[in-house]
Amino acid sequence: MRIRIVDAFTDRPFGGNPAGVVLFDAGGFPDDAWLQRVAAEVNLSETAFAHPLPAGGDADWALRWLTPAAEVNMCGHATLATAHVLHTTGTATGTVRFATRSGVLTTTADGSGAVTMDFPTAPLTAVEVPPAVTASLGVEIRGAYDTGEQLGDLLVELADEKAVQALEPDLRTLASPGGRGVIATAAAEAPDGGYDFVSRCFFPAVGIDEDPVTGSAHTALAPFWSARLGRDELTGLQGPARRTGLVRTALRDDRTLLTGSAVTVIDGELLTAP
Repeated sequence: MRIRIVDAFTDRPFGGNPAGVVLFDAGGFPDDAWLQRVAAEVNLSETAFAHPLPAGGDADWALRWLTPAAEVNMCGHATLATAHVLHTTGTATGTVRFATRSGVLTTTADGSGAVTMDFPTAPLTAVEVPPAVTASLGVEIRGAYDTGEQLGDLLVELADEKAVQALEPDLRTLASPGGRGVIATAAAEAPDGGYDFVSRCFFPAVGIDEDPVTGSAHTALAPFWSARLGRDELTGLQGPARRTGLVRTALRDDRTLLTGSAVTVIDGELLTAP
């Protein structure tokens, strides 16, 4: 059984966010416990598992995402990685529809190698800043926003890009009211730097101290910054300095389009069968 490691939201190896990708034949997923053991062994923020569905339905592939500790409702970079593998191996062309916990998610590849994903836009509700988040981050928080049950994150706005990049949160005390984690964001410092806003994401509750580039978080970041900057199409830079990636976003009514590139860096064999 083939297993691949794909760097997503980057056009070069060892950047962006790595994800494991395992494709099964038609017929369903193996036992949940086996999937979780594989995800723990891969030990990346997410490993994607997918199998083809019968023709004529609402979706072409079933897709699940597991962290080393839990299954999650939504993952952008592992969806991008899976679409990348399907296209680069010739398994699929053009548009691919995935049946997921978040409904049917559509991905479309263009001739340049970029993939655009169609995700539901996260609702944003202003909330009081939880004291534990303030204490954990140790910086001034300008505002906090719940991102809804599907995403399950707390989005917090910081004063500037430098504050986001300098974060060293106490992960033992960091918690989100929604359960997954915290997205810290600020406007880009340089208006001509090639991106409009920055972010970093911390998800210790699901076994991910910091996720380098989180596609799903941009379903909240896109409406947040589009409302402030007055544009529906933006580019976000995410990640600590050692590993960053770019996510292009576009708001389309209640959907958010996320576009990025990906690179396969490891193509190997999983020797332990289900």
